[in-house]
Amino acid sequence: QGQLVESGGGLVQTGGSLKLSCAASGRSFTYYNMGWFRQAPGKEREFVAAISWTAGPTDYADSVRGRFTITRDNVENTVLLQMNSLKPEDTAVYYCAAGGRDPRTLLRGAAGYGYWGQGTQVTVSS
Repeated sequence: QGQLVESGGGLVQTGGSLKLSCAASGRSFTYYNMGWFRQAPGKEREFVAAISWTAGPTDYADSVRGRFTITRDNVENTVLLQMNSLKPEDTAVYYCAAGGRDPRTLLRGAAGYGYWGQGTQVTVSS
């Protein structure tokens, strides 16, 4: 049984940057596509970004494209989310998830991911 643990969240001012990390343990997620989701208070969990297990194809929500970058290191079993030009509307709990084996199909629905981390809080002050 695998575990995903997020870190790197915190408080940052508008326009600042944060890098989130997701570390996998207990099993290898090398052949799983990985995703980042976020959930703000009173809102549904929403897709942020995804990367194939080949570390090739990526997908981003329109709201973060051009500001966020998802990468992965299959040797270290980690997935990173570099977040730049942060806005107050980026404030949320950010979750790492693993799901899907087809590197050509990156899922945006949370139901497609079977493994989840506990989340890390990101707060962007105005």
